[in-house]
Amino acid sequence: METKTKLTAEELFKLYPEESRLELIDGEVFEMPASSLMHQEILMRIAFSLRVFLKEGGGSLFVSPVDVVFSENVVLQPDIVFVKEVSIQDLRINKYPELIVEVVSPSTFKRDLTDKMKIYENFGVKEYWLIFPLEKTILIYALTQKGYELFSSATEKGKVKSKVLEGFELDAEEVFGGL
Repeated sequence: METKTKLTAEELFKLYPEESRLELIDGEVFEMPASSLMHQEILMRIAFSLRVFLKEGGGSLFVSPVDVVFSENVVLQPDIVFVKEVSIQDLRINKYPELIVEVVSPSTFKRDLTDKMKIYENFGVKEYWLIFPLEKTILIYALTQKGYELFSSATEKGKVKSKVLEGFELDAEEVFGGL
């Protein structure tokens, strides 16, 4: 019988360089491949729209790679993270974000839709966005007492709305146009 050693967040940060693209789920280390150019373009378009909106409203927006420590054995690097209050002097985010965005790629599909979604739900992340580049689809899930429920969606055209960022809308054509 093979025994696999699991790591804690503290051990992960001691063993690997600060700029490593790694996630820790239930003590198991997952290496994150570099994002495709399309992934990066979509990520920047969304981050730009959010940044413009947040300029007036406050809070902090971070783009991967940034470590979010959920527990002693769960550390994730979401594509986009919004937190209302955080010190930018900290090395990583040690509180639960209000909103997380993941741009889904073939290599992260299962983890984004199962493992991460359940983690974000269990730790009280109020809103989880899944962006599907190939399908040109945006799904926004809002946390309810029953767990995540689809709050807003768009495919190719139309706008999605945020529950957490009241008044924010994102046009699918602005995200996927020309890709």
